[in-house]
Amino acid sequence: MAIYKKNINNLFYIFVTTHLLIWTLVPSFTNHNLPLDTIEALAWGSNLEWGFNKHPPMSAFLPEIFYLIFGPQDWAYYLLSQICIVVSFIVVFKLAEDFFDNKIYCLLSVLLLEGIYFYNFTSPEFNVNVCLVPFWSLSVFFLWRGIKNNKILDWLLLGLFAGLGFLSKYLFIYLGLAIDVLLIYMIYTKRLNFKCLVSFIPFIIILLPHIIWLTENDYITITYGLLRTGSEEASIFNHIKHPTMFLGKQIGLLLPFLLMVFVLVKKFKININLDDDKFLFLISINLIPILFIFLTSFTMGIKIRTMWMTPFYISFGLLFVYILKSQINFEKMRAFSSIFLILFLLSPFLYSYISITQTDKRTDFEGKKLAQQAKVFYETEGKDLGKMEYIKGNEWIAGNISYHLQERPKWIYNSSEVQLCNKDMKCLKYK
Repeated sequence: MAIYKKNINNLFYIFVTTHLLIWTLVPSFTNHNLPLDTIEALAWGSNLEWGFNKHPPMSAFLPEIFYLIFGPQDWAYYLLSQICIVVSFIVVFKLAEDFFDNKIYCLLSVLLLEGIYFYNFTSPEFNVNVCLVPFWSLSVFFLWRGIKNNKILDWLLLGLFAGLGFLSKYLFIYLGLAIDVLLIYMIYTKRLNFKCLVSFIPFIIILLPHIIWLTENDYITITYGLLRTGSEEASIFNHIKHPTMFLGKQIGLLLPFLLMVFVLVKKFKININLDDDKFLFLISINLIPILFIFLTSFTMGIKIRTMWMTPFYISFGLLFVYILKSQINFEKMRAFSSIFLILFLLSPFLYSYISITQTDKRTDFEGKKLAQQAKVFYETEGKDLGKMEYIKGNEWIAGNISYHLQERPKWIYNSSEVQLCNKDMKCLKYK
């Protein structure tokens, strides 16, 4: 049995290593420029603050660390995305070890995630959604550890990763609500004591600088988030249209995942046991966030963008394997493995095909060429200005110039035009 467990561990680490290599190398070789959201994050990182006009700061902190190590090497930021995904896979695998005696179930809990395109096809673009995934999974992991062991350290780590998750994207609030509902229920039924409240200490400490920044900047990120939902388009019809579209899209994106599950089991038979803490935990952290975001769309009549759901399904494989464990037919493993391999290989193939054949994407943008042209313009027209230290403009154009120049001027938001500036903020308008 020890050898068997060792083999499962080896298979798992071969899988995550292969996943990381494929999804780092494929976009590195097929894209000519970094995607929009990654350039945007690097622009913010060049001039770090505790928040930006669109999002809180964590999605800028991480690429800035990579920039300090690797500089303007595109592959490094594809690697960063895959580190976020693979860390989450490892966390889910380790979490599953507390739920199953047989490690094959732990492996299946992760392999099923290859049926959700958030964790392969869309993952090369580092953005706030990808940035949120590891902190989401780590919060879930230490929530369970806290419930299981009720140790101060586990509750403190829950607060730490929840704070970092909130600093990645405010959407973390939906997991936060699910955590609160579960803890309130556990305390009410005397399965937990109030020791769990210690998690608020690191959570508040981590958020405090960003909250101060928010108040000093007129809550600009919250305003942006509301605008992205289409909340300004008031219509009674939206209260039906948007949640219906949301449900339809979720079913559509989960079809490959559900196909993998269908192939794996004899029949769908779920035994509900509310006295089972593991069942309550998995239902809470998987379904309550989705229920709350659906209710947000229904009550406010706002649209939920599909990519926002990226972190919501990271432990879906664990949920389905746990509730269908007795129905899993190991005689179907060959069919399951075939479908898994098809999806595992098809996704990078389609990504490569689209990247190579379509030539009008953001990733085909001539960012390096634009940056060199801007540098020549500045050196020619601004001979007396000295070194270029700042660049004003939108995140895409100005961000590309900043990223591709060796001197890497700090980015400052300006929606109307690109300006190249020295340290005294004497600027040249660049067309």
